[in-house]
Amino acid sequence: MSAAAEFFSRRWVRVAVAVVVIAALVLLPLALPEFANQTVARIGVFAVAVLGLNVVMGYTGQVSLGQIFFVGFGAYITAYGVQNDWNIVLTFVAAIVLPGVVGLLIALAAARLGGLAIAMVTIALPIVGVPLAKRLSEFTGGSQGISARFTNAPEWTGLYNDQWQLYIVILIGGIVFLLTRNLVRGKYGRAFAIVKENEAVASSMGISPYRYKVLAFTVASLIGGVSGFLYMVVVQYTSPETMSFGHSIQLLAAMVIGGAGSIVGSLLGGAYYVLAPQLTNAIDANLTAVLQGALLLLVLFLLPGGLASLPARLRRLRRRSRRHEGAGGSPDTPRGSASAHDAAEGTHTERQDQA
Repeated sequence: MSAAAEFFSRRWVRVAVAVVVIAALVLLPLALPEFANQTVARIGVFAVAVLGLNVVMGYTGQVSLGQIFFVGFGAYITAYGVQNDWNIVLTFVAAIVLPGVVGLLIALAAARLGGLAIAMVTIALPIVGVPLAKRLSEFTGGSQGISARFTNAPEWTGLYNDQWQLYIVILIGGIVFLLTRNLVRGKYGRAFAIVKENEAVASSMGISPYRYKVLAFTVASLIGGVSGFLYMVVVQYTSPETMSFGHSIQLLAAMVIGGAGSIVGSLLGGAYYVLAPQLTNAIDANLTAVLQGALLLLVLFLLPGGLASLPARLRRLRRRSRRHEGAGGSPDTPRGSASAHDAAEGTHTERQDQA
């Protein structure tokens, strides 16, 4: 274990880091201007959406192209509940549970499939969801969409609306990230990893691939519902376009660029989802899709593990550089011995990085 890893493994250091992070999150909405608060809040919304996609794809290895459907579904439920004066807690619960139930029903039918078959089932969700939202205009507002303003800052807080909304996103999003982190780092996460690696091996170990694929799809749907609720907290408007297939592909690209199977990668993916279109539009609005595609290819070539793998990649390169310098500065060391030592140490290093 390196000195830095040993230092950060100490309990008091982890507690101190957690206190600093919490303090920063508390002060952040107060320090940023309105536009920055709104941007950070949107990043939080889609970071939660990418997190849900990561549970089913990054950690369990199952193809899902319909996560945006659950985000839109949660947003519609939230808007409908607000417009009909539901209790906000009931609205929040409904926005999570109903997408979860739909996800469970779909997973029960689709989880026995694999590869392209699952992909085709999940592709159908946004394709069917858009015309369905337009047709059910009594509940969804049809093509015009539906708005709901329910997150104005209470007077007793002394906060502006953008600050209050960002605090809601930080609180709810933070809880979701913490719960998901505990899930994927516990026994369920280990089972997900085995199912992702080899379903036959999982079955031989008494782990049901079907059961854990259903669980992953359901958890992803629940998290999608949370993201939909937060979407209405920040944007306060939704339409059939929210759950379009194009947004589903953008969400998938955000997960890949941020880092599949990574909690930090989900945060980076949320930032990419929000910031990349703004940056590419600033360069040339007519080349937005081309520039985003080029960025995706660049990351895939240079960092197959996504942006979250960049620190490990840099550490690996630094260690290799040090080994080469050490080998070049020791002329008395036999050539074969140095090579064997480098190979052994390189294998050990790669295993540590993967762990």
